[in-house]
Amino acid sequence: MSILGTRVVRTEDPLFLTRGATYTDDLVDDRLTGALHATFVRSQVAHGRLLSVDASAAREAPGVVAVFTAEDCTDLAPIPAGLPMVPPAMIRPWLATDAVRFVGDIVAVVLTEERYQGEDAAELVSVDVDPLPAVVTTADSARDEVLLFPEAGTNVMAAFGEPAPEDFFVGCEVVVTQRMVNQRVAPVPLETRAAAAAWGEDGRVTIWCTNQGAQQAKGEIAGWLGLDPARVHLVTPDVGGGFGAKIGADPEYAFVAWLAQQAGRPVRWTESRSENLVGMLHGRGQDQVVTIGGRRDGTIEAYSLVVDQDCGAYPRVGIILPTLTMLMAAATYAFPKVHAQARALATNTTSIGAYRGAGRPEATAAVERSIDLFAAEIGMDPAEVRRKNLVPAFSEPHTTPSGATYDSGEYVAALDKALEAAGYAELRAEQTRRRERGDVRQLGIGLSTYVEITGADTGLGAAESAELEVHPDGTATVLTGTSPHGQGHATAWAMLASDQLGIPVEKITVLHGDTDRIPRGGGTMGSRSLQQGGAAVHQAATELIEVAKQRAAEQLEADPADLQVDLTSAGLSVRGTPGAGITFAQLAEKEPLVVQTRFEAAAPTFPFGAHVAVVEVDVESGKAELQRLVAVDDAGVIVNPLLAEGQRHGGFAQGVAQALLEEVLYDADGNPQTSTLADYPFVSATELPSFELVDMATPTPINPLGAKGIGEAGTIGSTPAVHNAVIDAVAHLGVRHVDMPTTPMRVWRAIQQAQQEGTH
Repeated sequence: MSILGTRVVRTEDPLFLTRGATYTDDLVDDRLTGALHATFVRSQVAHGRLLSVDASAAREAPGVVAVFTAEDCTDLAPIPAGLPMVPPAMIRPWLATDAVRFVGDIVAVVLTEERYQGEDAAELVSVDVDPLPAVVTTADSARDEVLLFPEAGTNVMAAFGEPAPEDFFVGCEVVVTQRMVNQRVAPVPLETRAAAAAWGEDGRVTIWCTNQGAQQAKGEIAGWLGLDPARVHLVTPDVGGGFGAKIGADPEYAFVAWLAQQAGRPVRWTESRSENLVGMLHGRGQDQVVTIGGRRDGTIEAYSLVVDQDCGAYPRVGIILPTLTMLMAAATYAFPKVHAQARALATNTTSIGAYRGAGRPEATAAVERSIDLFAAEIGMDPAEVRRKNLVPAFSEPHTTPSGATYDSGEYVAALDKALEAAGYAELRAEQTRRRERGDVRQLGIGLSTYVEITGADTGLGAAESAELEVHPDGTATVLTGTSPHGQGHATAWAMLASDQLGIPVEKITVLHGDTDRIPRGGGTMGSRSLQQGGAAVHQAATELIEVAKQRAAEQLEADPADLQVDLTSAGLSVRGTPGAGITFAQLAEKEPLVVQTRFEAAAPTFPFGAHVAVVEVDVESGKAELQRLVAVDDAGVIVNPLLAEGQRHGGFAQGVAQALLEEVLYDADGNPQTSTLADYPFVSATELPSFELVDMATPTPINPLGAKGIGEAGTIGSTPAVHNAVIDAVAHLGVRHVDMPTTPMRVWRAIQQAQQEGTH
């Protein structure tokens, strides 16, 4: 019986639960002995001309070794653009020079003997800023009245697509348009950003930093510092969450390495939570206009999505997120016509990056809200509108009007499974009873179907590396280019090797995140790890077996074709000859039994699903509480259901949080209002019910495992389902739409406004 598909408990957990993880801030390494501590001095003004930075008082403070401002860093080459569409005038400087562009912009850095001394000294750095009007919203940005980069002549970082043709909705019996906000959120990994760097006598620098892909981070840092990549050794310790915000490196990491070179001593940096909430990349941040048109029988004939993407002060990954939103605009539906257009805009706020789902949740949120708006307009049940317009089941590639080619899907079956598991008909009946009674606590039922792209080309290719070695003592080591930060790769990759070789999981060690040992790797992002990293391990095991057969054939005096894997002995046996065989460990005694391989996927995969959310809304206070979340998430073949369920649960929590409570806020002057966890409502188990999981598996032909990505699915399906449920609970009171997050105040105000409009 195969170990694949079984609920193997995570092998990582005993160490995490006893000794604890070793994060970058926990590192004890001889190379970091005597390390200085870096403290970044960040602007407290969102936008202004930087007149001067006076560090004289700070340099005299206790424990201060050095203070660096922009004029001390003239030998550093400008940070490269990174993406081809980035306007050269908008590239972030290492330290602010002529202007500051968001609260958190770095203006100086202090090096001290002790960490606490840096906090005191940083307050002594005098920063003189001549304030300029802040550009906080995409609407303000698009007017170009105040320019963040005057030399660029515009606040538009990039534009994608063209306006819809004038006749796009001609012939539609019903056309509905709605502006909506997919609000800015903070990733809030439990481990904040951290880095340490030490230079060796050989002229190489070792950098330890929290990230989601050591090889990508190394390449970026080497490029930023103008170093030969061979001079950079990057190590990723345990990582306490990433959610997309730790993809690659941040300029702070490279700057720490440069500081260590300047000081002639190792340097460490770990940000505080408040620094993290203003300095680390945020997510989402789209203003959307949806228009949906069709017939009164529920047939949708045309759909348009126009996006203004808030990119923050400097272009990072946020500049390309709209392209993913546009790609997935058609979603699960057989719309005959789909239009998508987007702009990426600069604002005086923290830069936007990838956040769990990265552009795909925004697409799903838009279309699923549109379906409910259309259903309400024609008076049809939203489940029936969905069923009528879903793409029929397919096993051959299906290309959408927005340009995505889906591998396999059964969207109607997923919706039906979710509705049946939820008891949809009875939920609607209970909703009717509550409405007729005029209950204070009204019931809302929200639906979503979704499809997303996973395992796409990250810019490093849709490939992943793996090395597998069997040792003479019967153990094995897997080297992987993926970078776990909670996913359970050590367990899953060991299962994949064990399934092929018969070596017990507990005897297989999985290593990652050291660029000297693993020079090639794509990292962990975009739900790519299993279908590319896991497939690479599977391929390595298959190739190792072939190498072993060639060697064993000589020793056993048999034809390699007559040899078969004996999982019981973790070796090879001669077919039809009982007792004739040899173990992999015995083969490794004579010479190393090791293979290196690289798996490259021919295309991305498209997992899909359907969610049903049930909420209760107190119509007197506006408070919404999630009662149930029923979820069908089809990610193809599941290697370890326990790990997959963990990914689903985590995604649901983050998706629900966006729908109900999370939002990064700025005032009109660009001052952050959510710079502590006292102000930013970080979701906890208190706000969440026990999730109801429904299984469904549609294999993909794209990789030998038949697996699709699962890491981001939960955030994609849950958010619109909960969002729709809250609005559904108060729709009978005249509420048409409420932007996320559906906070009590926002819902209460929508009810009051609807009642006032109803009395006129």
